[in-house]
Amino acid sequence: MDAIKFFHQEVTQKKDYPAFRAGDNVTVNYKILEGTKERIQAYRGEVIQRKGQGATQTFTVRKISNGVGVERVFPLFSPSIDSIDINKHGKVRRARIYYIRDLKGKKARIKEKRMPTATAEVADKG
Repeated sequence: MDAIKFFHQEVTQKKDYPAFRAGDNVTVNYKILEGTKERIQAYRGEVIQRKGQGATQTFTVRKISNGVGVERVFPLFSPSIDSIDINKHGKVRRARIYYIRDLKGKKARIKEKRMPTATAEVADKG
């Protein structure tokens, strides 16, 4: 086994995050230290990209704040991340959607991918 892969497996803490990809709308709840106090702040936006592998994996989330696009890069296995919630699955055909930076208004919207649910399938059969 490669020494780097072995190191990543030993260092990386396994966290149970939902499977998300570029185009998904997520809420990242991360811990902020202010002096001696700690609080959790939510950052909601579209996932632009996922990058890297193992302990060095990161993802970029973009949101619009007061009409200005704001992007933030989060290390996936950071101890500062409390949880990741998926709000919507986006329908995109690329792994990195940098083109969304140049779009404004309705063109910047990402269509929602409809996921079949178990309750809908049971209702159709009955």
